[in-house]
Amino acid sequence: MPNDTTEAPATAPASAEEASKPNAGAAASSSEDWSTRYKYLLADFDNFRRRVDRDRESISRQARAALVRELLPIIEAFHAARKSFAHLPSSDPVRKGLDLLDHEWSKFLKHEGVEPVAAAGQPFRADEEEAVGEHPADREHPEGSVVEVVQQGYRFFGGLLRPAKVIVARALTPSAARDDTEADSASQE
Repeated sequence: MPNDTTEAPATAPASAEEASKPNAGAAASSSEDWSTRYKYLLADFDNFRRRVDRDRESISRQARAALVRELLPIIEAFHAARKSFAHLPSSDPVRKGLDLLDHEWSKFLKHEGVEPVAAAGQPFRADEEEAVGEHPADREHPEGSVVEVVQQGYRFFGGLLRPAKVIVARALTPSAARDDTEADSASQE
């Protein structure tokens, strides 16, 4: 019977140099794999950090826009009060105080990135303005231009905070012109 306890010796590498070659290749491959994983992980983390910063900025702008939107009626009431005191001399302390407040409100709105939308004489822009009335077009107000700003609208960092309400100059149609002349002649009689 052959001796079962003796096995054929495994082929051993002839030198230590040969023994390290296959493992060296596996170690280098493993090192490159971990390096690649590390680079992808860093890139993912950078993307996450940018997304969080962008979301934080967006939330901050939304909160600021909500605050400014709540302040707009107060600012408009102040402007109405200021107009009612416009007849006072410029040396009057009340007028000086109102002028100072107007300057501060304007500075605050500019600092927050709030810009008015409409101005009389400018062309009507349907994406930022709401037409609440019409006025016959004339030389001073050509067709399609804003005649009067009823309520100012505002832009906030490029987005529309509130549309302006305006009266727009419109050319009279022939039937509307006839109706107007008939109404004028009837009122003169």
